[in-house]
Amino acid sequence: MKALVCNTPGEFGYINKEIPFVEEGMVLLRMKRLGICGTDYHAFEGTQPFFEYPRILGHEIAAEVVNAGTSSDFKPGDLVTVSPYFSCGTCIACRSGRTNCCVNIKVFGVHIDGAMQEYITVPASAIVSGEGLTVDELALVEPLAIGAHGVSLAQLNKGDTVVILGAGPIGLGTIAFAKISGAKVIVIDVNDNRLSFCRERFGIAHTINPLKEDPLEQLSLITNGEFAKVVIDCTGNLTAINNAFRFLAHTGKFIMIGLQKGTIEVVHPEFHKREAVLMSSRNALPHDFAYVIDCIRKGLIKPLDFVTHTVSFMQVKEQFNQLLTANESLIKALILFDE
Repeated sequence: MKALVCNTPGEFGYINKEIPFVEEGMVLLRMKRLGICGTDYHAFEGTQPFFEYPRILGHEIAAEVVNAGTSSDFKPGDLVTVSPYFSCGTCIACRSGRTNCCVNIKVFGVHIDGAMQEYITVPASAIVSGEGLTVDELALVEPLAIGAHGVSLAQLNKGDTVVILGAGPIGLGTIAFAKISGAKVIVIDVNDNRLSFCRERFGIAHTINPLKEDPLEQLSLITNGEFAKVVIDCTGNLTAINNAFRFLAHTGKFIMIGLQKGTIEVVHPEFHKREAVLMSSRNALPHDFAYVIDCIRKGLIKPLDFVTHTVSFMQVKEQFNQLLTANESLIKALILFDE
């Protein structure tokens, strides 16, 4: 089979390798679709934390079961997705049910080789049924679960004002689930195309481009000077994060889904007087996957609206740079393995 390896930042190469052997407790999958994540772009650029090279990227999976062994309820031909966060089950986080932030976590395509290959094996426990979903929809479940998890941490009440920074794929999922919760959502992004998408597809009444208007001034007008009960960062941009502490209401909560390498700067008196909460949101939990799939089945969220680009697996090496620089038009790209 073929696999695509990121040898060093900026360098991909195809290799031939054996189809994986199915060990006890593992399931062999044939890849059908793979979403390209911000993590993959950052890994290619060399700006992704927790990363070593060479690495096979990819963790937004839609696949077909080939061999489920004897320890799985799945059968050949089943369409599935994968929860790509492999936890140890014994550390302090796992013992409290927080397997998404396991001390010894191995994220598929980050800490260990991932899904940019024609066949993969994963633990049977990580497989999620795709019944009722198309392969394209299945490839969007994992990134949507990231947004769903961040929104769940916010513990939103109907009518809460939420500022979401970034309207990329993770941001759009976050926006969708915040809307489902009944929150009043305000979106900040520097890409006018994405802001238009938010207004047209999600009915977001208030969007702000900080390159064209003062976000603090606009938020004050929109919220009658109260600002945001919750701020959720989906950019991983240090400047955006540091600036956004000013957007918090008193008693507000700041949740960081985006990830970057720099040092966050907080003006302590401003943060302190708000009795604010700062939280990180990492990966997702099984109930987040179940919630996303239920929302898709009910038509509450339409993941195919996010897909703007597709590329065949054997063209990824050639076209990846084009996707990386397609800032204005790109929302989500899918790799197709059966074309």
